[in-house]
Amino acid sequence: MIRNSVLLVALSAVCLSAPALAQKYPSHPVKIIVTFPPGSTPDTVARVVAPRLQESMGQPFVVENRAGAGGNVGADLVAKSPADGYTLLVSTNAAVATNKALYPDLPYDPERDLSTISLMAYAPQILVVSPSVPVSSFKEFLEYLRANPGRLSYGSAGSGSASHLTMELLKSDAKVFAVHIPYRGFPQAVTDMLGGNIQAMFAIAPILLPHIKSGKMRGLAVTAAKRSEQAPEIPSVAELGFPQLESLSWIGLLAPAKTPQDIVDRLAAETQRALREPEARKILSRQAFEVVASSPAEFRKFQHAEVEKWGKVIRATGATPD
Repeated sequence: MIRNSVLLVALSAVCLSAPALAQKYPSHPVKIIVTFPPGSTPDTVARVVAPRLQESMGQPFVVENRAGAGGNVGADLVAKSPADGYTLLVSTNAAVATNKALYPDLPYDPERDLSTISLMAYAPQILVVSPSVPVSSFKEFLEYLRANPGRLSYGSAGSGSASHLTMELLKSDAKVFAVHIPYRGFPQAVTDMLGGNIQAMFAIAPILLPHIKSGKMRGLAVTAAKRSEQAPEIPSVAELGFPQLESLSWIGLLAPAKTPQDIVDRLAAETQRALREPEARKILSRQAFEVVASSPAEFRKFQHAEVEKWGKVIRATGATPD
């Protein structure tokens, strides 16, 4: 009888310890791994959120940049970290969705090995052409491609990037052809377009808006369900009859799989609160990003849809990483 009583007390202590430990989270500094270099948009988002989490949760949230292999280096590090809420990931659609189909030997599975916390922000891409191309609308662009197959070249941020896959999806659906010129990132692609070496590209709004406003590029379509607040004069792909071309550059907060749900939920709630502050929205708006601040479940559903959608495009086009 005494032995049973002792066992009962011990089991009760174990049961009570889990909530007690969760309530103490965080009890020491939390590391946020960003899969892009300092100064990049994901880095900016992380540094907007980190001090606000630190203030609300009472421990330092330290941003650490681990770039490389399309985001895979940092994402793999987090995926293999202890599932205790002390190593978090800020990354984009590449490492968290499209790379699953793009890299046959990916060392982690973004859906299996990571827990979604919050889809923080997104920005659409814009289809632009050089003023030398004699078109002024999306419809005229498609007509020009059909009449001049192979005469127009388009740039991308690299083979398998969102800018590449979006154009390949357009080519497939509209039955048109243009020559792909892959670059290692957008800076050189933009330079070459301004210099007349390529004639078109899809790229995220923050990169292109200054050139559109100066007249050095012509915006034809925004890859979103609605028009962008930063470029309201450019129609969305949905209103143009190509809703499947919706393609967003997005940034999310994740943790290793099996991180306790109460920790995930608390991080999500505090992240949502941080991103809804006017100053945070203002900072991201300057970079043409819109705040989402989703729940973990909403982010998980969105992530899966992105994996499925772009996985099909990658398999259909045979896209490979650079």
